[in-house]
Amino acid sequence: MNSIHAHDAPTFEEVHTARRGLLLYFGVVLLISIPLLYLIISAGTPIEQQLEYIIPLMWTPAIASVVARLGNGEGFEDLSFRLRRREVVVRVLQAILFPFGVGAIAYGAAWGVGLVEFAAPAGTSDPLSAFAGDLLFAATIGAVVGVISAAGEEIGWRGYMTSRLITAGVPAPILTGGVLWGCWHVPAILTGQYAAGRSRILSAVLFVVVAVSLTVLWSAWTLETGSIWPAILGHSAWNAVIQGPFDAFSSGALATTWVGESGLLVVAATIIVVVVFTSDRVTNRLGSLSSPSH
Repeated sequence: MNSIHAHDAPTFEEVHTARRGLLLYFGVVLLISIPLLYLIISAGTPIEQQLEYIIPLMWTPAIASVVARLGNGEGFEDLSFRLRRREVVVRVLQAILFPFGVGAIAYGAAWGVGLVEFAAPAGTSDPLSAFAGDLLFAATIGAVVGVISAAGEEIGWRGYMTSRLITAGVPAPILTGGVLWGCWHVPAILTGQYAAGRSRILSAVLFVVVAVSLTVLWSAWTLETGSIWPAILGHSAWNAVIQGPFDAFSSGALATTWVGESGLLVVAATIIVVVVFTSDRVTNRLGSLSSPSH
């Protein structure tokens, strides 16, 4: 994907093509997602136990983007998997480190003041060593294996949707994209099968806030580097690190209120770390891309 610059004002034909592509994209996302979500919700078990449905669901955005590209005659020239450029490698490393920053702030605070108990899974003799080992595994093997599923989402959401929302002239395209991506997860949250705390409605709202924050970061890096890898590995590392050791070593009656992907402290920490990781240059570019005149 080539970097998108604020001065590259789209032509009327480009705007029309982007809007037509978005209709195709979201139509296919809904067409495939609805029956899969029905099967997931009907099963009633936690979402992570339903890989036979989750993997296809996570690849739905990629499939939808391929259909939109082919059906709309757009091609694949703007989708890049290049990794050898220094700026891409730097962003990939930052993407992998990002969930550690969020986890250190959110879970560290929760454990430190006693809001959440730091407790190792049953059978662990040395909790600190086990936690450190699990973190290392999550940041390496876990993040690499997680690419299998995360790529399916990012090829669609950041690799296709983001740039089309911008070109189509959608108001606040990054914010809009984050809300849409977050809402895609909401059905499983409302049924208590994914990222749900004591109040499922509150969990859904807070998750959407996290989704918007992550979209700002991963979209910024995609637009800046022209590569989809920072978003893919950022998504993969987030799932491996936050859903993995940080959640696994947290317990208590109010644990899901404070931590987890819809926890209050995780929401706050995500916003803080996104601000830190997003440079002024990228922030300015996103602001320009989001302006009505573009």
